[in-house]
Amino acid sequence: MNALSPIPAATAAAPSLWRIHLDEARYEFLRVLRTPAFALPALSFPLLFYLLFGVLLSRGEGAASYLLATYGVFGVMGPGLFAFGVGLAVDRERGLLTLKRALPVPPGAMLVARVLTAMVFALIIAAMLLVAGTTLGGVALTPAQAELLLAIDVLGSIPFCALGLWIGTLVGGSAAPGVVNLIYLPMALLSGLWLPLSMLPAVFSKLAPLWPSWHLAQLALAVQGQADGGGWALHVGALLLATAVFALLARRRLAG
Repeated sequence: MNALSPIPAATAAAPSLWRIHLDEARYEFLRVLRTPAFALPALSFPLLFYLLFGVLLSRGEGAASYLLATYGVFGVMGPGLFAFGVGLAVDRERGLLTLKRALPVPPGAMLVARVLTAMVFALIIAAMLLVAGTTLGGVALTPAQAELLLAIDVLGSIPFCALGLWIGTLVGGSAAPGVVNLIYLPMALLSGLWLPLSMLPAVFSKLAPLWPSWHLAQLALAVQGQADGGGWALHVGALLLATAVFALLARRRLAG
């Protein structure tokens, strides 16, 4: 070959959209996992609460199985609300969203990565509670029931990702933790996640269908035959509606 002839440039195949989204999700998961202020409370608090109230202070298998379902919902709400509600608000203030828009990646890759990260955290939380409930709490579940409960918890984190996304577009990074907690904790109480609504004034039971966490809890409780009312279609429809509404509200904010 002539020493002066041009050398052909190496051509690399463009990465697929799947690869881009998976890489973005992997980096997001590692980033969150390396943030102890988020990862440790998100993973440990639901388990610690369940061990205290569902195992040590439990009054039989009925209470342990009820709290297994409801603390699972309480646990999977957190990653979606905080990863989006707080994380997105902080990233907006730091200009990370503007930087992401300038990068040659699909516009929704960052959002998909955060949803997948929240779902992975939800799976870990639900699995830890399931192990604790079946080994220490005396909860008897068939393999099919256990798999269905895990699936409900993992998929049920998506509506709270949408809610967190909307919160993250409304407030700044410094205010976001307080706003998320003002929504997260009262919603958990009003949905019967910490104790049955029958132990609270009747007005709370009437208002419960307004909260997506109540509908998710009813799906989880239905696995063990402890749901208070309503069919699967009602609860799934309410969760899909909540997801769509919050996602559209967030999209309008981001577009503006």
